[in-house]
Amino acid sequence: MTSSDKPDNAEDTPETSAGHTGVAAMDWAAASADPQYRAAVVDLLGALAYGELAAFERLAEDAKLAPTLSDKAELAKMASAEFHHFERLRDRLAEIGEEPTLAMEPFVAAYDGFHKQTAPSDWLEGLVKAYVGDSIASDFYREVAARLDSDSRALVLAVLDDTGHGGFAVEKVRAAIDADPRVGGRLALWARRLMGEALSQSQRVVADRDALSTMLVGGVADGFDLAEVGRMFSRITEAHTKRMAALGLAA
Repeated sequence: MTSSDKPDNAEDTPETSAGHTGVAAMDWAAASADPQYRAAVVDLLGALAYGELAAFERLAEDAKLAPTLSDKAELAKMASAEFHHFERLRDRLAEIGEEPTLAMEPFVAAYDGFHKQTAPSDWLEGLVKAYVGDSIASDFYREVAARLDSDSRALVLAVLDDTGHGGFAVEKVRAAIDADPRVGGRLALWARRLMGEALSQSQRVVADRDALSTMLVGGVADGFDLAEVGRMFSRITEAHTKRMAALGLAA
């Protein structure tokens, strides 16, 4: 889920704005005194942890499709990075007194359903999925992270760091399009499908978890108002358009 490039317009996203207020200005010890906020963060960390575990599994599978040994090794390295991210989230859940498997369990069906609906048919589709599809989810979680306490925010942003898949995917996909321009049309359609599925998945995850959805709409912490929700999706769409352009694909 999180093998993403940080979007080119990352400097405009909320987590980088100067001065945090409310819960975002607190540390975990202070913010977690609110049981609903605590439940929301546990949900968020559980969702991210399972997403990282699923990303590890998928990259390991994608490595089997790699056309060369060097490509296979590169994907294996990225898979290892994803598993390290999973371990950090798992350990954090345990540290705050939560059972990691129980925190992840509510999100298994949504993630597995997404990956089943978007199983790539070849190596190039797998690269586009990791670069475009996962990046949309990562952008969404970065937006959420801006509303978290300082300890949780630092962890979430750290595990959303690029594992190197972005530049690798751009290089390989652009080379394939240069070799056969017809590939571009197929991959552009695939990327548009991924965007729709990724946004739907994010909405389902939030809608199914009361504490998380309440946090996002302002009931816990400093949530989004309706206008900010619109701006958030505009930022996510803009970052997606830039990634498509980097790949040499039409958004």
